[in-house]
Amino acid sequence: MPRLASVLVLLGAGAALLWMANSGMRDGELRAGTSLFAPYRPTRAGNPLAFYFYLTLYLCGGLAACVWALLALLGMAAPLRWR
Repeated sequence: MPRLASVLVLLGAGAALLWMANSGMRDGELRAGTSLFAPYRPTRAGNPLAFYFYLTLYLCGGLAACVWALLALLGMAAPLRWR
């Protein structure tokens, strides 16, 4: 059961990150945390370096989580450690 729960959590997190990267690429704006009290949203036109940096982070993180989940499902990777 912990293996199946790990797979579901990792697939959900990976899918959420890939969805954010896809919507950011489509809209030209990504959510990237906060800057003091306002949300920080780099845009493709306003700050392209930060936009593509966060886009790359979201893509790599989402793909890594999905691959880890599939490998854990097949028994080739360790599942998450639940405490």
